Amino acid sequence: MKVALAHDYLTQQGGAERVALELLKAFPQAPMYTTVFAPARTFPGFTGRDVTTSWLNRVPAARRDPRPLLPFLPSAIRSLHVADADVLLCSSSGWAHGLEAGSAVKVVYCHNPPRWLYQRDEYLSGQRRARLPLSVLARRLERFDRRAARSVHTYIANSQVVAGRIMTTYGREAQVINPPRGLEPDGPEEQPQGVEPGYLLTVGRPRGYKNTGLLIKALSARPKDRLIAVGGEPADAAPNVTVLRDLTDPQLRWLYRNCRALVGISYEDFGLTPPEAMAHGKPVALLRAGGYLETNVEGKTGVFIETLTERDVLSAIDDIDSTRWDSDSIRTHASQWSPAAFRARMIEIVERAARG
Repeated sequence: MKVALAHDYLTQQGGAERVALELLKAFPQAPMYTTVFAPARTFPGFTGRDVTTSWLNRVPAARRDPRPLLPFLPSAIRSLHVADADVLLCSSSGWAHGLEAGSAVKVVYCHNPPRWLYQRDEYLSGQRRARLPLSVLARRLERFDRRAARSVHTYIANSQVVAGRIMTTYGREAQVINPPRGLEPDGPEEQPQGVEPGYLLTVGRPRGYKNTGLLIKALSARPKDRLIAVGGEPADAAPNVTVLRDLTDPQLRWLYRNCRALVGISYEDFGLTPPEAMAHGKPVALLRAGGYLETNVEGKTGVFIETLTERDVLSAIDDIDSTRWDSDSIRTHASQWSPAAFRARMIEIVERAARG
C-alpha cells in the first residue's frame, strides 16, 4: 500500500502541524504535499522529509504567513499532483482536501471545515479590515471548497463538534478520531528564562477566536496572579502577564510541569492543550464549549468557565485554586490521547480505504 500525505501549509507550530507529524510517523515512507513549507517556522520534524511544495512556496511573503494570500491558495493546491499512490491522506482545515488525488483514494482528517467560510464571525474576531475582502472572495472560495469535499472518499473528524459541522456543511458522515497529544510528558525540560513556578498557563496562537486578550485583561486585574501566555497576544499593559513565543518542546514541557493549571477560553474544535496539561497531571479551567466538552471531566480533571466574561474566568480560577486535585487520576484520564493509539487507528482507517 502506497500512501501520500497532504497538509494545508507548513509555516507554523500548531496542533494541526503536530497531527501531520504523527501521520508522518504512522506512514514514514509517505511523501508530503503542501502549498508552502518554511522549515525554520514549523516543527523541526518536517526537516529532511520528502516534502513537495506548490509554486506559492517561491513567494517569500507566503513562507512568512500564507493567510494574507488566501485568494491564491486554491490555485496553489491544485497545482500539485500526487504520483503513484493508493491512498492520499489529507490533514486539512481548508486547503489540503482540494489536492487532486489522481487514482488514489482520498481520505481527509478534517480539523474543521474552513472557518473563514462557515464560522466567519469567530475567525475574524478583532479583524474588521479583513471582513470586506473576505466577503468578496467567499463565493469563489466556497465553490472550491465544496468541489474538494465531493472528491473525498472517507472523512475523519477530530471531534464530535467537527463531525457535526461536516454533516451540516457537506452532508457527509465522518468517523471521529481525536488527535493525539502533541507533546508527551516524558522528555527533556528547559526552564524559560525569567519564569518561576506557580503561574497559570494558556497556550494558543494569536487568533481572535482564541480570546487570549480577554484572559489577559481578566488576569491584569489580579497583579499577584501570574499568567504565562504562550504564543498569545501582546500584553504591554499587564505587568503580571508574560507572553512567550517560539518555544522549544523542552521549554513547553517545563511550563506544563510547573504551572498551577491550564486556562483555555477559546472555541476549540478539539483542543490539544488540555490533554497535554493533563498528561502532566495538571488541572484545567476551560470554556464550556466545543471540543473542551470531550476532554474535561468536571471535578475530576478541572472546571468549566461558563461564559466569556472576566467574572466567570476569575471565578473558575478561584475554583481551581480551592480544589485538591488528584494528579495521578488526571494523568490516567489523559492516557487515551496517546500518539501510539492515534497512529494505530489512522493506519487501520487507511488500510480499510485502500481495500475499498
